[in-house]
Amino acid sequence: MPSVDQNTDARPVDIAVTDVTKTFVDFWRRPKVKAVDAVSFKVARGEVFGLLGPNGSGKSTTLKMLLGLLRPTAGDIRVLGSLPSAVRVKSEIGYVPEETYLHRFLSARETLTFHGRLYGLGGRDLRIRTDELLEMVGLAHVADRTIGEMSKGMMRRVALAQALINDPQLLILDEPTSGLDPVGRRQVKDLIIALGRRQKTILLTSHLLAEVEDVCSRIAILFNGRIHAEGRVQDLLQGKDGDVAMRLETYFLDIIQSAHDPQGTASGVRQGMELAPFLRGDAT
Repeated sequence: MPSVDQNTDARPVDIAVTDVTKTFVDFWRRPKVKAVDAVSFKVARGEVFGLLGPNGSGKSTTLKMLLGLLRPTAGDIRVLGSLPSAVRVKSEIGYVPEETYLHRFLSARETLTFHGRLYGLGGRDLRIRTDELLEMVGLAHVADRTIGEMSKGMMRRVALAQALINDPQLLILDEPTSGLDPVGRRQVKDLIIALGRRQKTILLTSHLLAEVEDVCSRIAILFNGRIHAEGRVQDLLQGKDGDVAMRLETYFLDIIQSAHDPQGTASGVRQGMELAPFLRGDAT
């Protein structure tokens, strides 16, 4: 488990989410789904923070609000001290979405050059950054291959490289190791830890809880749009004697199970996965 600086109160707060609610409405402006419900959390500079939850728990909606792609229905969000919509803020953020969206007819090198120019980079500095990032993600030897000719794992590496082209202060990673082989996942974990040591702030989501346990200093667990647990990973998992008493996966499942209300309104996936009657061979 990564080491954690105990004195986080002395650091700048790079993400502050305060009583944020996001309700989606239908064509007639009637409330349809409350995707995020009175959520609050903070992420200090240099922290690696995990936002966890099952499908439909509100993670992606929260990330989109942090990026300024959605506006909260209520509450307040500050990113790097400003509103998420501020241009200055966007220039200091790197983002890897859950699905890799890249221009298929550009090469890896052209992709990084294109994104670098969006941030006002150019000339020798941009060429050096591009070469260094391609080397870092293991794609220097295929730098001129088009994205459309690459595997999913290779495209994921390009996406990670383009998210770092502007040397961002805040890195938002949505399922960053999706599509990567075990070697690639290990490399991404090492990279996240190294960036955290450089005082980069990282917020990530992942369903691979063993990886979260390896890299995150603090986590929050969302279910049905609400936070049901938050804190330092080692504090949440430790037993009475102070030693780690359980794995994060066990703790996560316990939290979700205790938060599950069979009679309540669910904004995401309900508990399930028992065999359907016809698969059990039950007579109809």
